[in-house]
Amino acid sequence: MRISVSSDMDEPVARSLVAELQSRGHEVVTHGALSPGDNPQWAVCSEAAARDVAAGTTDQAVVCCWTGTGASIAANKVPGVRAALCTDAYTAEGARRWNDANVLALSLRLTSEPLLKEILDAWFTTEASEDEEDRQNVERVNRPSGD
Repeated sequence: MRISVSSDMDEPVARSLVAELQSRGHEVVTHGALSPGDNPQWAVCSEAAARDVAAGTTDQAVVCCWTGTGASIAANKVPGVRAALCTDAYTAEGARRWNDANVLALSLRLTSEPLLKEILDAWFTTEASEDEEDRQNVERVNRPSGD
């Protein structure tokens, strides 16, 4: 799988994220502080990673900032992106299952290496629900506002 990763800071957990994804066999495209010369502002690099997903040049993305909140907000402004801020494995599993999330947002402050691995395990082993109500909710979220 091809995955975009953005971070506004070159923190150890961000570097661990890239290494962990690569060790799992994923091709990683970096943005922000993880890519020399890129704009590291959270709004810019998170949107860039989300645009990769929306354009189909990557399958998914992981966006990071200090709390994860700004990164998730910036990613969610891109049409077709469903970014979820996940601070534990259960939330990551639910985001994939019920929300068909395609962008994982992480907090650089709260995410330890062991927790990172648990979140990634849940994220990558959970499939989107085929339940009709869940699919309808995802379809509604994908529609432009007011429709």
